[in-house]
Amino acid sequence: MTDPFSLAPQPEWYWHLWTDEQGISRQQKCSISSFSLGQLGPGDSPQFSRNLLDQGNAFVTYLPVGWTADWHENHIPKWIYVLRGSWSVESMDGHKVVINAGEYSFGADQDCITTPDGKRGHLSAQVGDETNVQLIIQRNDDAWRGVKPGFFS
Repeated sequence: MTDPFSLAPQPEWYWHLWTDEQGISRQQKCSISSFSLGQLGPGDSPQFSRNLLDQGNAFVTYLPVGWTADWHENHIPKWIYVLRGSWSVESMDGHKVVINAGEYSFGADQDCITTPDGKRGHLSAQVGDETNVQLIIQRNDDAWRGVKPGFFS
């Protein structure tokens, strides 16, 4: 069996709406490619990602079939939008949700305690037989740190 982490992802396609020199809006099909394998934070499971901004505030990440992450926190609060496939998130209280394409979540589990059985933050995993592709948007400051449910309502 081929190691899924040794296979670089295929380009992800999107439509780019733009304005030409004459002021006419146009659309062009483009791709996001050049994914690299790495960790989003210390101790995270490796995953393929592609930064979209120099500051790392927006990027696409690629979780191959079989990808899992042990207990960890989101190091920086972030919006996680599922473009393709599904993934699961299990919190320390035992609540597990599956987030599918077209759905999104906000990861703000910083400063968790470590329980006697080693839980801290959350578990996450790719779900099903399709690669999970996510668009992640995060700030490089503390504006979203510690926000509670309903903050964005």
